[in-house]
Amino acid sequence: MSERLSRRLELDRSSERRRAARTLLANPLLLPRGPQADEFVLVRRHADHLRRWFDRETGWRLRVEPELARLEKVPADATDGTRPALDRQGRPLTRRRYVLLCLALAALERSEAQTTLGQLAEEVLLMVTDEEFSSVGLTFSLETRDERGDLVAVVRALLALGVLSRISGDEDAFVASGGDVLYDVDRHVLAALLVAPRGPSLLAEVAPEDRLTELLATTPPLTDDARNHALRQRLTRRLLDDPVLLAAELDADERAYLLSQRRALVDRVEEFTGLRAEIRAEGVAMVDPADDLTDLRMPEDGTDGHVALLVAERLLDADPDAVPVRVLHAMVASQASRYAAYWRKDARLAGAEVGLVTIAVDRLEALHLARRETDAVRALPPLHRYALTPAGPLGGSTP
Repeated sequence: MSERLSRRLELDRSSERRRAARTLLANPLLLPRGPQADEFVLVRRHADHLRRWFDRETGWRLRVEPELARLEKVPADATDGTRPALDRQGRPLTRRRYVLLCLALAALERSEAQTTLGQLAEEVLLMVTDEEFSSVGLTFSLETRDERGDLVAVVRALLALGVLSRISGDEDAFVASGGDVLYDVDRHVLAALLVAPRGPSLLAEVAPEDRLTELLATTPPLTDDARNHALRQRLTRRLLDDPVLLAAELDADERAYLLSQRRALVDRVEEFTGLRAEIRAEGVAMVDPADDLTDLRMPEDGTDGHVALLVAERLLDADPDAVPVRVLHAMVASQASRYAAYWRKDARLAGAEVGLVTIAVDRLEALHLARRETDAVRALPPLHRYALTPAGPLGGSTP
């Protein structure tokens, strides 16, 4: 084999591995059917390489089976609510829908290989009668169209995940008139959904408010080597999961390790994923030149994306001070007539500025560009990338 051909084959192999890794990071549960069937083939082809890398660098286990590929990602921060599950319209699931999702999964664990929407609804209704739900103010009866819509939103999430496959019927008919739908239940996918270091059955005696933390708890490392290994994995997970890793958000050990090893850390991530690092004194931003590895963009077209830019500009004008939320409301309301031809119709209604500012700040917080404080919002250093004047290093300091 010529050297040129050998180099070409190596480049192709690296490209396939990078594409497979990026797909798994964006879709930790991957099936051999549907629009990502080609990527599933790549994951299976390079399973050993991917499995070793994720295990060594992040501690995330990768399962690759004929029925599915599952990257068992564990969130670095269980309290981070900036990346909720979304419905088909891109809206975050409500508290009631999250509860219904858990109850539906519990019901499907006991169901036959096929079930109907009506059977699933009966199982969920039976479980909701538990007084523990009513004691926290959660009720569900399926008597209203909104409640049927909540259950259907959950079912559609399960369809998207591959837990259910529709055989016949239509969920819209169920919402409108109680018509039924028949599904196949994929038990392989169902069993692969929950990923946690500890099993829920081990937490029966733990208070409900502490269960999530305990579910994700791991054994502390006992040696210096093990502690450094754990630090490296924790920081690599943050680089892969978070758009920005700010040194100020890390504890002393993490900050010291990041400062001494950041070049080696980001080099490994860049080579594996194709992301590119922007390293500044305040931290590291991982930028995706292909722009397809993020679920939230900045800037972005549309009313919400434009309002986020306006809010960002206002925060930068006040930096380093925080801006009261009421000031942001007034600013957005004052711009509604100016951008009437570009914003969606309901964004120009009286009072719409409250929802628009909430969406904008949610977006900036999720991207680690701003932080909510009591009745105010403060710019974080990476927001300077969006300043209208030429920007220096993040926050104005040197790397």
